[in-house]
Amino acid sequence: MNPKPNIVNLPVYKPGKPIEEVKKELGLNDVIKLASNENPYGSSPSAKAAILAELDNLYLYPDGSAAELTSALAGHLGVKSGNIIFGCGSDEIIALIARAFFLPGDETIMADQTFSVYKSNADIEGAVSIEVPLADGTHDLDAMLARVTERTKVIWICNPNNPTGTIVPEEALITFLNAVPSGVMVVLDEAYCEYVTDLSYSNGIKLLESYPNLVVLRTFSKIYGLAALRIGYGVASPQIISLINKVREPFNTSRLAQAGALAALADQEYVQECRRLNSAGILQLQAEFKRLDLAFFPAHGNFIMVDVRKPAADIFDALLRRGIIVRAGHKLYPTYIRVTVGSAEQNKAFITALEQVLQEQGVQV
Repeated sequence: MNPKPNIVNLPVYKPGKPIEEVKKELGLNDVIKLASNENPYGSSPSAKAAILAELDNLYLYPDGSAAELTSALAGHLGVKSGNIIFGCGSDEIIALIARAFFLPGDETIMADQTFSVYKSNADIEGAVSIEVPLADGTHDLDAMLARVTERTKVIWICNPNNPTGTIVPEEALITFLNAVPSGVMVVLDEAYCEYVTDLSYSNGIKLLESYPNLVVLRTFSKIYGLAALRIGYGVASPQIISLINKVREPFNTSRLAQAGALAALADQEYVQECRRLNSAGILQLQAEFKRLDLAFFPAHGNFIMVDVRKPAADIFDALLRRGIIVRAGHKLYPTYIRVTVGSAEQNKAFITALEQVLQEQGVQV
């Protein structure tokens, strides 16, 4: 069988190594995973209770429109139900946007070091990805704007950016949106927005009314701690949502995911506590990186990208043998690792292991 020519050399997305796999491979009993930006505190107790209560209904198909969850989320965000679409993680919304809007030869603009799923989905649809270099780890909006042509369909902005963790301030974002042609879609990926405490950060939802070409992506995988259930969402004008919905598969979110997300959304005290703990963890790690004389990007999500001054793959392997899973392999940052902000105990264990590894590698710390 002959596949589409544009997917023959398409790389397969590589997630962080699973804890179970590392234990089995290396014979370890204790492993700390700080590779996939998961919430170390898990999900809200009320979300867990709602998921358990839903187990008796596993024989039933889920509500394909997620009506109850959509209504609750619309109230929480201050939008209409027609502004929302749910997906199997916000990743699926990215794929649906590509499926609905890209024709072969269309152009799409993104940063050269950002969430890889934007480019892979563009590649699948035969679109041409224009990758614009980051400026000090941050989206260079002026340079991105300069690459807009009559072929441009979609611009992707990950805010905070994955993997660097930097943000685009609201003022810069509004200036950019004012300059983008109205026929070009701007997708603002805010997967980590609930973690941000910087007052200059924008709330993409509040910009939707002024910019009908804007789509905002969010997820229940990060601060809500429901990554295993795979549920995220997009918010946009009803016209855009209607078009995306036409290419959505039926029953793309499960009963368990909808029930868990509904309960998690209602427990905003838990969200606030996770934000507070994450901010404390960022300060903890930043202080240790400064002590070790390691440069790092400003952290606005629940992860930090730090320069370990040696090939990142070597540091990754050495940490793995000590039961610490981080993320390496960022093509433009070969000496940087990305580490999820864990609990205070997990962060301490990571720093202890990292300092030992760096000393063994001959890095002056």
